[in-house]
Amino acid sequence: MYNLILLHHRQSTNSLHQNLSFILNKPFDVKFEQKPKPTLSSPHDVLVAVNYTGICGSDVHYWVEGRIGDFIVENPMVLGHESSGTVTQVGDAVKSVKVGDRVALEPGTPCRRCTPCLSGHYNLCDDMRFAATPPYDGTLTGFWSSPEDFCYKLPDHVTLQEGALVEPLAVAVHIVKQAEIKPGQTVVVMGAGPVGLLCCAVAKAYGASKIVSVDIQASRLEFAAKYAATHTFTPERVAATENAARLLKETGLVGGADAVIDASGAEPSIQTSIHVVRRGGIYVQGGMGKPDINFPIMALCTKEITCKGSFRYGSGDYKLAVEFVASGKVDVKALITGTVKFEDAEQAFKDVKEGKGIKVLIAGPNEK
Repeated sequence: MYNLILLHHRQSTNSLHQNLSFILNKPFDVKFEQKPKPTLSSPHDVLVAVNYTGICGSDVHYWVEGRIGDFIVENPMVLGHESSGTVTQVGDAVKSVKVGDRVALEPGTPCRRCTPCLSGHYNLCDDMRFAATPPYDGTLTGFWSSPEDFCYKLPDHVTLQEGALVEPLAVAVHIVKQAEIKPGQTVVVMGAGPVGLLCCAVAKAYGASKIVSVDIQASRLEFAAKYAATHTFTPERVAATENAARLLKETGLVGGADAVIDASGAEPSIQTSIHVVRRGGIYVQGGMGKPDINFPIMALCTKEITCKGSFRYGSGDYKLAVEFVASGKVDVKALITGTVKFEDAEQAFKDVKEGKGIKVLIAGPNEK
């Protein structure tokens, strides 16, 4: 009997140091592996049991290509960064959350000391440690350690599934902030993927009067029309100027849109966008595509367009995203296509790559 008890004790002790994770070795080569359970490295840190993780386009890109720009997967890396979870341990100095709290996880930790960080633009930190961006592991794992101020407590009526979508919603919040949308303005959003749809929803929450969703997939436009867009448009394989002219005519955007957001990264969409935005308007590049493209620079100059990039999220974006969900101003639940078990993570990646559904969630390995 003693030997059985000792064996059970050893198994229990070992389990405390096990952390099942979904790991990318190289393109199309993934595995499940136990990694050490994180420990708290600071009295301000918390340990979170990951409940749900969404699949982002960047995750799929790493899975397919093994790289995004200069970020190259050279060693095995845990995937995932759109996550929610439950606090299981807190450091001695933690005040904002407690054990048992349900939180949305902001997956990047900046240095907090550089000029961008001190100016409130920590998303531009050169020393950012961002989940599932080489060489840092992601959140498709059992437990995740995080600074307390990058964990956002979810209100009781907000589900953990909704909490996993706070990350892409924060991306959309940042993009729409860059676009400087004001009540009564008009906006065109290129791309009706998750971020594009959320940009439409955030623009609506900001008071935009006309929101045009543009995509080549009819099913996505049908969803966009029910979700947050006031108008939809399907481009054709013609010159960007022709698509722009037809878009403006069909949607009644006389003189162009106040702001155009590209959430696709597709070269034709970017080209069309510049011809759609009004003189003196704002263009925001939110989607990532090829490193270099042909760009209508003459139109940019003669229309005196303000052109901005948008990268992840900055100060206040996550907090506002949680408030949008909590208040019902943005419905993220409608984007959730389904949830799969942790052991089915690879199939979920395949489905997302094939364009099935809008947002697929993967339950954490400890989620029952």
